Amino acid sequence: MTSVDLAHVGGFLATRLAEVTDDLAALDRPGFWVVVVTFEGAVTCARFADVRSDSLPDAEWSGPGPTEWSSSLGEAAYVAGVARIRDRIAAGEVYQVNLCRTLWVPCGEPALGGLAARLAAHHPSRYPALICLPSLGLHVCSASPELFLSRRGDAVETRPIKGTGRSASDLSVKDHAENVMIVDMARNDLGRVAVTGSVRVSELCRVEAYPGLVQLVSTVTARLRPGRTWPELFAATFPPASVSGAPKSSALRVISELEPLPRGPYCGAIGYVDNRGRQPTAALAVGIRTFWLDGDELRFGTGAGITWGSQPEAEWAETELKAERLIALASAAVGGLV
Repeated sequence: MTSVDLAHVGGFLATRLAEVTDDLAALDRPGFWVVVVTFEGAVTCARFADVRSDSLPDAEWSGPGPTEWSSSLGEAAYVAGVARIRDRIAAGEVYQVNLCRTLWVPCGEPALGGLAARLAAHHPSRYPALICLPSLGLHVCSASPELFLSRRGDAVETRPIKGTGRSASDLSVKDHAENVMIVDMARNDLGRVAVTGSVRVSELCRVEAYPGLVQLVSTVTARLRPGRTWPELFAATFPPASVSGAPKSSALRVISELEPLPRGPYCGAIGYVDNRGRQPTAALAVGIRTFWLDGDELRFGTGAGITWGSQPEAEWAETELKAERLIALASAAVGGLV
């Protein structure tokens, strides 16, 4: 296993690890911070001393066989979970729950740099990230298309994604309604730390194309109240609305009951906070389309948002669609790209 701690996020290559903490308050201090917050709330903030604009280091990847992956929820269990969520909706407990499953495979390659390079070449994304901290046992490779939070000074933005299909014609009334519901949650979350009247929806249900699928994306912006800190911003907005549900507290309770494995970095926050200039800048992605190492296993998460209008088999198919291309890329032998 490589002993080099490094990160490649936002087009920056960060080396020379200088400090590590689990305190989000560190993100208000000077420096360039790489951030991984698991869905369950475990925080890693790593400050690097050497940061420069650079490309990914060259590396090779030899993945597992495509049929070797296991799933924390098989099709029958996932479909049953959707039915149970619809029962909770009928009872008035929740309106929407994001139900996820974890895929895993034994991994003989502990360095994810080659996988990150492969995804960059064959699955470009808005918020790619490679975070390898062997000193902490943390290895994450993400091709996330979804923005959890960006920041420039007191201006913040989130871009929730909800609604998925192979083509725009697949996007349904249910997809649009679900997106609007999550946008309302994002507005309310940001409103807890924003200047009154500054929360705006600048785009609603924009269709965006990604490798192998299309999704509905909305944009919510706000201006932070003076003195708001990163711990306060996370307390107001985390976990992201799009990967939890509504109401968030009830959805999280249902998720803990139905999902047999913790999500880890999947559906958490992955990115950087840069306090080296006159004003802080940051880009934290929602940790979807994300691989990570757990012991000697390579893991990947996939899920779907469940509402009263959900068809259980269709939601399972959506989880398959989201995983299809990425699992194929992670499984391909060197020289055998799909």
